[in-house]
Amino acid sequence: MIDHTGVAVSDYARSKAFYVGALGAIGYSLLMELPASVTGHADVAGFGEPPKPDFWISRGTPNQPPVHVAFRVASRAAVDAFHKAALAAGGRDNGAPGLRPHYHPHYYGAFVLDPDGHNIEAVCHAPG
Repeated sequence: MIDHTGVAVSDYARSKAFYVGALGAIGYSLLMELPASVTGHADVAGFGEPPKPDFWISRGTPNQPPVHVAFRVASRAAVDAFHKAALAAGGRDNGAPGLRPHYHPHYYGAFVLDPDGHNIEAVCHAPG
């Protein structure tokens, strides 16, 4: 079981704003922020559902190749909301909301590229 994960970002403020907007649509919020003076290496921001962050961004050299992170959501409407919010927050479309039956018959997902090109997805596995 994965407890938490994260990505390195080149422009911390821009990426933080992107993730606040994009992940807010699926119920995530910025739960913790720590400066480099505390972490000893970089500014970090943790997102999740209260009380614990499970997705982190940190200031640094972006991961190469870019990372793919998928967030499981409960409904197709949440996938749609994520995609719309992520684009409004400065993300680039990397796959509009829709069924991906080549994964399985009910796989409904949407993909956006964050400011550093990380492929961020929201996916619902429930039938329509």
